[in-house]
Amino acid sequence: MSVQGPVTIIGDGGWGTAVATVLCSKNLPVTIWGHDPAYLEEMAATRTNRLFLPGVQLPDSLRFEPDLERALAGAALVITAVPTKFLRSVVERCRGLVPPQVGVVSLTKGVEQETLLRPSEILAASMGAERIAVLSGPSHAEEVAHRRPTTVVVSSTDDALARQAQATLMTPFFRLYTSPDTVGVELGGAIKNVIALAAGICTGLELGDNAMAALLTRGLAEMTRLGVALGADARTFSGLSGMGDLVVTCTSPFGRNRAVGIQIGRGRSLEQILASMEQVAEGVTTAVSARALAGRSGVEMPIVEQVWRVLYEGRDPREGVTELMTRQPRPE
Repeated sequence: MSVQGPVTIIGDGGWGTAVATVLCSKNLPVTIWGHDPAYLEEMAATRTNRLFLPGVQLPDSLRFEPDLERALAGAALVITAVPTKFLRSVVERCRGLVPPQVGVVSLTKGVEQETLLRPSEILAASMGAERIAVLSGPSHAEEVAHRRPTTVVVSSTDDALARQAQATLMTPFFRLYTSPDTVGVELGGAIKNVIALAAGICTGLELGDNAMAALLTRGLAEMTRLGVALGADARTFSGLSGMGDLVVTCTSPFGRNRAVGIQIGRGRSLEQILASMEQVAEGVTTAVSARALAGRSGVEMPIVEQVWRVLYEGRDPREGVTELMTRQPRPE
């Protein structure tokens, strides 16, 4: 059953704003909270999200509230849409403001560097949330906001919450499936961003379609190995939050991680690229977390390892490709 009351979205980035437009299309009262009151005021006045979702006219019914306590007051459902590296500091401020019976749905894709916790684990530890779901899948914000057909998965160990989120967000252009495998859904959404960096590098180096196909296939194998080692169901990685999200993130011109990889492949430094970006490329920080998780779990992730070396050791991407291609032969 869909929620009947207001929905609060914490985070004014492109994805949170796109999901807000979905909810507004169902005539639900929606409020967005963001950290910058001046920018929220601009969004309210212009009915656009100039920095993070340009070209989309926002519904007149969408509210913007800079005060976190007021934004959360009376919410029947809370959606968090904050990049991983900022998530803890933001949701710590929400502790005590969300009643235990109110569900919290995370849109964040990543793994915290310092703790190697997934977003749902951060919500439980820092926000004190008791009913948590995560939403992931192939879903560029621009296409969702323009009502192009999109299909994602919402996962929770609380089946009633997963079904409630499904019913609340489901529209003729935004379809949701449910899953109990929160570990797999979150890891698929996080690790695919690292593989997307590699896909961008592959494009920037003009390595061709054969290389790209191999990269996606072996990248999926790495994601699955790590997920299974951490308790996920291998089948989850063949679904929307695994293969589906991997394909769209690695091939679409909208993908921020792919765009960063392209520029690296063309010779720009990571520092130069990040200095020119308004939005966050989650794969840059997730590369560190994924490598650490692999080391801690004893899982081999050679693509992730090479991406990390290119990003943080300044390795020539062509050398990384050569090392991947000349590894010890083995069965598939």
